[in-house]
Amino acid sequence: MSNELYADGIGEITITGTIVRIDLMSLSATERDANNNPKPVFRQRIIMPVDAFANAVDLMQKALGGLVEAGAVRRIGDMSAAAADIQSVQAGASNASPNFN
Repeated sequence: MSNELYADGIGEITITGTIVRIDLMSLSATERDANNNPKPVFRQRIIMPVDAFANAVDLMQKALGGLVEAGAVRRIGDMSAAAADIQSVQAGASNASPNFN
């Protein structure tokens, strides 16, 4: 059996020379912030050379592209898609009530 680790996200990425350190974070089950939300806490660190990090980023971008294409996720800040969505909503909208079509 291999070891597996769940992470809610990446807390920080630090580059020192040719080494990249990626800190994985998870939401704490016990620690809370001022708004009573779970605090992110450090879980584990991935350390790799810069070229391996670049390859990992390329692989993740390809995986993200597949998820976007499949409709599983939507890119935040994709202004062209957002503008198209707004235009399609505006094109179908009218000032009259839909009850009087």
